[in-house]
Amino acid sequence: MKKVDIFEFFRRLAEANPTPETELEFGNHYQLLVAVVLSAQATDVGVNKATRKLFTAVKTPQNMIELGEEGLKEHIKSIGLFNSKAKNVIGLSEILVRDHGGEVPADRDMLVELPGVGRKTANVVMNCAFGAETFAVDTHIFRVGNRTGLAKGKTPLAVEKGLEKKVPGPFRVGAHHWLILHGRYICKARTPECWRCPVLDLCSFKSKIMEKGAKPAGRTGGRRKAQP
Repeated sequence: MKKVDIFEFFRRLAEANPTPETELEFGNHYQLLVAVVLSAQATDVGVNKATRKLFTAVKTPQNMIELGEEGLKEHIKSIGLFNSKAKNVIGLSEILVRDHGGEVPADRDMLVELPGVGRKTANVVMNCAFGAETFAVDTHIFRVGNRTGLAKGKTPLAVEKGLEKKVPGPFRVGAHHWLILHGRYICKARTPECWRCPVLDLCSFKSKIMEKGAKPAGRTGGRRKAQP
């Protein structure tokens, strides 16, 4: 995709949604971190259902430690991998209290040292909490990057590096959200809804689906499980 096309790509997404935000619900930086950790291999909708009651009682790492691992499990047992996630959330909460004064550090290297926090999770927190120009490549962004030709790569890290090089300045903070939402609601994995895509003419995907209910002509590329 040419430089001028990339600018237009994001200009159109920004025009349709000027102030994109994560669909995870949270009240502070700590709750955001917990929600993102819980969202691995789970939907934002499912995480929000589990955290609404949890976050009324738990607002700080110390609150979470006092709730305890078993208490946390009761709140998040509807989420996949809840046993390991509960252990990680308690572990990261203890580290935040011990080493960071109960605050979420605005540093990706420090974040990835926390239990259950990989590069993608750290990038989400850096972007949503601190306005950093980071690109958290989940399955949606990985697919959109490869399918459209925006940033092709065989791994999530390769796509992330491509986005870092290509996304124009005015759109760097919001790009993460625009791409996720585009992949979640329009450029879907099995059947992309090309007939209503605002960047259709800029996309290099060959098997475009131009009618609702039509089937893909071939395999929809770019599907790969992103790192946590």
